[in-house]
Amino acid sequence: MSIELFRIDDRLIHGQVVVGWAQPLDVSFIVLVDDEVSQSDWEQELYRMGVPPTVDVHFDSVETASAKLPGYMADVRRGILLTGDIDTMRRLVEKSGIVSRCNLGGIHHRSGRNQRMRYVFLSTDEEQALRDMAAGGVEVTAQDVPAARAVPLDDVLQGGGGK
Repeated sequence: MSIELFRIDDRLIHGQVVVGWAQPLDVSFIVLVDDEVSQSDWEQELYRMGVPPTVDVHFDSVETASAKLPGYMADVRRGILLTGDIDTMRRLVEKSGIVSRCNLGGIHHRSGRNQRMRYVFLSTDEEQALRDMAAGGVEVTAQDVPAARAVPLDDVLQGGGGK
């Protein structure tokens, strides 16, 4: 499997993803799955600016990503797939049927969310969506950087991942 990391991070492509994850995992491509960004040339250009020229960036909607996912996973190069929110990842999991693991990265504070970890804030609906993904066989963990311990979903939801 060449998608090394399926990550939910509301900042999408940023320094922690590029330097903290892409470099240690030696990735050659990033798949950014976002229905709006996939339709916006200027947003795509902004995200491309944060990535070294040696790393390809693909912008897909949930629909196109689910169709292309088998090809991304068969690619001999290593890659990362990013979504900016839990609902987008949940829809990709359901539509593709082949996502088996998911990493919670930065999901930051906003109204209606409760802090579960230093970098993970979740609403009740988001917690249920994560539980549903896990019940469907997806291994859901939280991990801000590769050197940190991957915190299982149950520990995250109990606030035991370390605030």
